[in-house]
Amino acid sequence: MECQVGELELARLLGGEHDAGNAIVEIHPGAGGLEAQDWAEMLLRMYLRWCERRGFRAELIEHQPGEGAGLKSATFTVTGPYAYGYAKAEAGIHRLVRISPFDANARRHTSFASVFVFPDIEEDIEVDIREEDLRVDTYRSSGAGGQHVNKTDSAVRLTHLPSGIVVACQNERSQHKNKSMAMKVLRARLYELEKRRQEEKMAELTKGKTDIGFGHQIRSYVLHPYRMVKDHRTNTEVGNADAVLDGDIDGFIDAYLRRQAGSGSGSAASG
Repeated sequence: MECQVGELELARLLGGEHDAGNAIVEIHPGAGGLEAQDWAEMLLRMYLRWCERRGFRAELIEHQPGEGAGLKSATFTVTGPYAYGYAKAEAGIHRLVRISPFDANARRHTSFASVFVFPDIEEDIEVDIREEDLRVDTYRSSGAGGQHVNKTDSAVRLTHLPSGIVVACQNERSQHKNKSMAMKVLRARLYELEKRRQEEKMAELTKGKTDIGFGHQIRSYVLHPYRMVKDHRTNTEVGNADAVLDGDIDGFIDAYLRRQAGSGSGSAASG
């Protein structure tokens, strides 16, 4: 019975149109150079570790290393049951407060990074992308070099001119495969963009306020002068910041899903 109740509760919390499917996740650092780029890479590691913990399969499809440290952008897919339903709870601005390892004077710095989560939509969902609206650029994949260096322009960057959306893929050795994966990401982003536009129109019509944007700070990771991670949407707090950065984020996700479902405001969890 416990098992059946758990399944029913999961179905209620993750009953969105695409919740049962896979996810595409993008991470971008905010302003701040090395500090923000390093924070973006820390977030990428956190999510890859979270995928391991949950038994999801994560595949990095685009990674632009930062200048000196960290990353300028990263895109990866998450494959597994209800991957999008869980991962969508992470979309938003993530804030880090710590003593900067890049500051010779050991001063405290605040960094920001954005996380975007899109559903990996099925092929049968219509997303109209015209060839004349696309600019296709090819370039050589970045890598460590040596005997495995890619000597051909196999990486692909797609620019959707009407929306300004740019996606890239460099994971595959074949240009054709990279273009196919980039198109998949572009379709997901265009679908999500149209969905958000419709939600904004509906919110305007009903004069309601809906949490549909990515321009808000959802969580703070404080490593100095004390150590705590706090989700500002649910007030869930965890004192073990190291465990969170190692992928232990299910408490935050669960509290968010329950809040969205209207079954409580998310109680604080002890670290």
